[in-house]
Amino acid sequence: MQNNPENSGVVNKIAEVTILFWILKIIATTLGETTGDFISQTLNLGYVAGLGITGVALVLIIAAQIRADRFHPALFWAAIVATTTAGTEVSDLMDRTLGLGYTSGSLILTAGLLITLAVWYLRDGNLKVDPINRKDAELMFWIAVVFSNSLGTAFGDYLVVVAGLGYVNAALVCTGVIGLVLVLHYTKAMNDVILFWVAFIFTRPFGATFGDFLTKPIAHGGLDLGTYNASAICLLLMAVLILAAVRYRKRLENRY
Repeated sequence: MQNNPENSGVVNKIAEVTILFWILKIIATTLGETTGDFISQTLNLGYVAGLGITGVALVLIIAAQIRADRFHPALFWAAIVATTTAGTEVSDLMDRTLGLGYTSGSLILTAGLLITLAVWYLRDGNLKVDPINRKDAELMFWIAVVFSNSLGTAFGDYLVVVAGLGYVNAALVCTGVIGLVLVLHYTKAMNDVILFWVAFIFTRPFGATFGDFLTKPIAHGGLDLGTYNASAICLLLMAVLILAAVRYRKRLENRY
């Protein structure tokens, strides 16, 4: 639970934002990228069917997350993975099926994200995720997450394909932005809420480009692990880290 033991009267439905949160977020985005590609490309179902499958899973998981009366680590991170998986399908559908291209797709998704954040701010007067304990605020959070993860996929592909940076260089650009966010956070040079959403957006293209790096052929600059193997590795890593975080949290709470 994100709230501190001393402040246990406030129930927060969002995972505690720590270094572990960002590590899990990056792995979740990589898993979303590889799983989305597995459904649409490896299984050859196409992007429309892929979005249909991942979209239904997304709605069901998000509904369960919002209905829950407390923070469930596995459910929360399943929801994050669901948004990244559906986001992969949304971006690829816009580019490859609708022919909008990564540039136009990124601009459309950016507009959707900004509108969502604006509506959220007008409703609540802030964009804080610590805490989120109302269902309407949590719904706005998840809508923003869907847009940001879809945007991350499109922007990551933009860096790789349109800007011609390749998977490694694109990941380095995103790493540089994330590093700048950390500096601004620790120096208190910018509002933490703004920094959170900037980091949330840019960890998505980092994970997306890293997912492509794991799965694409060696001739195209990847490691050629395949979508199935890459997804299995990411899923295992997430399970281990979530379990470790739950056990650490229980030991911490038992001290009070």
